[in-house]
Amino acid sequence: MGRLRLVSVIINVASILGLAACASRPPSPPEGESVWKPFELGSYHRPVTTDSPEAQQAFDQGLIWAFAFNHDEAVRAFDEARRLDPKMAIAAWGIALVHGPHINNPSMTEPAAEAAWKALGQARALAAGASPVEQALIQALGARYAWPNPEDRTSLDLAYAQAMAEVAKRFPDDADVATLYAEALMDTRPWSQWTRDGKPEPGTLDVLASLERALALAPDHPGANHLSIHALEASPRPERAAAAAERLRSLAPDASHLVHMPAHIDVRLGDWSRAVDTNKRAMEADRRYAKRQKEIGFYRIYMAHNPHFLSWVAMMQGRRELSLEAAKTVVDGVSVEQTRAAPNFLDAFRTALQEARKRFGQWDAIVAEPLPPADLFVSRAHAHFVRAVALASLDRPDEAEAERAVFAEALERVPADWYWGANEARSVLAVGLPYLDGEIAYRRGHLKESIVKLREAVASEDALKYDEPPAWTTPSRHALGAVYLAAGQPANAAAVYGEDLRRFPGNGWSLLGESQALAAQGKKAEAAALEAQYRRAWDGADTPITTSCLCVKSAAEAH
Repeated sequence: MGRLRLVSVIINVASILGLAACASRPPSPPEGESVWKPFELGSYHRPVTTDSPEAQQAFDQGLIWAFAFNHDEAVRAFDEARRLDPKMAIAAWGIALVHGPHINNPSMTEPAAEAAWKALGQARALAAGASPVEQALIQALGARYAWPNPEDRTSLDLAYAQAMAEVAKRFPDDADVATLYAEALMDTRPWSQWTRDGKPEPGTLDVLASLERALALAPDHPGANHLSIHALEASPRPERAAAAAERLRSLAPDASHLVHMPAHIDVRLGDWSRAVDTNKRAMEADRRYAKRQKEIGFYRIYMAHNPHFLSWVAMMQGRRELSLEAAKTVVDGVSVEQTRAAPNFLDAFRTALQEARKRFGQWDAIVAEPLPPADLFVSRAHAHFVRAVALASLDRPDEAEAERAVFAEALERVPADWYWGANEARSVLAVGLPYLDGEIAYRRGHLKESIVKLREAVASEDALKYDEPPAWTTPSRHALGAVYLAAGQPANAAAVYGEDLRRFPGNGWSLLGESQALAAQGKKAEAAALEAQYRRAWDGADTPITTSCLCVKSAAEAH
């Protein structure tokens, strides 16, 4: 329910900000010679029914853009293919396809539904001249749409998945068909392929089987590699997508979302340095794309995702300046005016800079920062939260207690339908209540109470939905482990850090913490091994640390 409501919000965001969001087709080129030019998207090719090499090239570009989730650019390419070959049924099919729902946007606006229905009709009218597999794809797409478009699309999405299952049976050696079938299945359960305890949801194994078949047929398939990452990133075995991530890195240099996607697996496998480089390259691709394409629609959200991801990854590496710079890019890209137009989704983006400051202990800067406007309920509540953390960390617990009370009141004013990524914003911010109680109790010297409250924060954090970056950006376990060490409970600290490293492998904060916990237990060899790992993880960091959370004093500081 939350994800479906979220994407409806995203659609409204795109509309309000003047983004197309595939709500209607980008304008067709004027009659005569086209101004359309191909991008550098690699060499993937699907032969289709046309006598025009130029139309074939445009179709290939459209299909790759579709697999890269830049659906507006896909429409432009498919439109070019139709201009060059007006009888090209599969190009009309492509236009209809990309106006439809996908895992990051499973709802449809009325203009999108109308455009899809119109293009589907054109594809049907031309289908007699198409190949058998193209005819089958057109027929299957007919199960996906209705006009007028129903408010609840569940039955249509299921019907399309079932129709694509039949196409996949008829054409088992077609990698595109296998990929489109997998995507149709994923669209019925967007961002819900695995349970919290690592079990596959209904249909997930079919998704994986279809993607494996596609990659066996075409190892460099951009869509199959992309969707394999999404299908496996939240699974207990994300390494199963490592090969897909490796192939995807250089397949389509101008498609920034495909360039970015390997970072989802990098972080699950603890390769934080590679995730930094990956997101930097994705941002470079975005800059190239923005120079060429001034009319950027829903894809702007993917472009904002890259620096947001980069800021979080840099946090895990101790790279303060890079994290702050990337976070500032996110905040600067969402003005107060734009946020007010669609605050129920955009407001959470405006917390990125303060989150980075909190991670790196910039307490004075946090306290000095002016509060966000009162009508931006998420960033306003978050500001009170980080101010309370900062005041506690500055050894001003009474002021922190007062700020915590203001935060609790501000949290009550956050509307239930405002979001923080895939989660309800209230659920994310609510983690801050026990977290603050734990922080303040620690500063008052009440270590037992601090541990109880921080354990509550950990449990609340764990209950949040999987997202990337995580909605609760700095793991509560980093504070809990540090307080366990301060309380003279190194075995408990080691267990906390071990679990954090299972969730976020190779992050230096927990490597340092666990090495300290093992050393405190007299396990010198194990501690030395982990300290060596920490030093490798911290290579290139600009923030020396002696504790896993800068809100908790190290042993040396405490004495």
